[in-house]
Amino acid sequence: MIALDDTDRAILRVLVADATQSAGAIGRSLGLSQPAAWRRIRRMEEAGVIAGRRIDLDTAALGFGVTVFLGVKLATKGRVSLEDFERAATAIPEVQTVQHVLGMYDYRLRVTARDLADFERVLRRRIMTLPGVGNVEANVLLSEERRPGPLG
Repeated sequence: MIALDDTDRAILRVLVADATQSAGAIGRSLGLSQPAAWRRIRRMEEAGVIAGRRIDLDTAALGFGVTVFLGVKLATKGRVSLEDFERAATAIPEVQTVQHVLGMYDYRLRVTARDLADFERVLRRRIMTLPGVGNVEANVLLSEERRPGPLG
């Protein structure tokens, strides 16, 4: 772990808001030169503080109006490996994330679908046929807010 100063944290806040900004634009917004901003960003990337940059897609604008979080309890952990379940779950295009969790369920899946009928099809034909699936609990996403996270 590297020590982060206030300038590093300010750079991270700018990148969290818009990861497409150039080092020059970030530097100008924070009173740094482009090379100084680039060096700081590069240092945080090399240390693993910045693990990547991604684009957030608007799933509704793409025709996927329903997001469902599934809690999945494996029926028989000894008869199917966790890797087999994870590999099969990540192969389903509608499954956006597969999280191995501790608690009531073994996995938490984020699934997108065009509508509830499409979700039911995905659930019956794809999710329920995954290796080792036992109990499944669905929670339909009504709204979502972006939280600033640990940087404040």
